Amino acid sequence: MSREFKRTDRIGEQLQKELAQLIQFQVKDPRLGMVTVNHVKISPDLGHADVYVTILGKDTEEEAKEDLKVLNSATGFLRREIGKAIKLRVLPHLRFRYDVALVQGQKLSSLIDKAVAEDNARSGSDAADNQQEG
Repeated sequence: MSREFKRTDRIGEQLQKELAQLIQFQVKDPRLGMVTVNHVKISPDLGHADVYVTILGKDTEEEAKEDLKVLNSATGFLRREIGKAIKLRVLPHLRFRYDVALVQGQKLSSLIDKAVAEDNARSGSDAADNQQEG
C-alpha cells in the first residue's frame, strides 16, 4: 500500500532542498550564521510558504532574530532563484520562522537522559544495599 502525498507536500520538499542549497551557497550576508532548513509548510492555495529554520549556536527565537531579518530581506532573491529551478505557475511568498521543535526535542531528550541516569544510580545503590544486608 503506497502512501499518497499531497501536491503541497511535494512542492514543500522541493522548496526545502532548493532553499537549503541557495542559503548555503548563494546568500553572501556576513550576519547570517549556519542555517538549516528543517521544514517548509505551504498554504493550500500555494500563496505562502512558512520556512522553518534553525541557526547553529542560537537556541531561542530572540537570539535568531537578526538571522531571520536577513533571511526575510533576501526573499526576493531566493524567490527569483527558486523560480529558475522549479517551474510553478505561482511561486509562494516565503516567510522564515525559527523552528523551536528541534530545541525543545533536545531539551526533552536531555531531561529523559538525566532521569534515566538518576534512576540507574538509585537502583544501583539499592542493589548495593541489598548485597550488604544479605
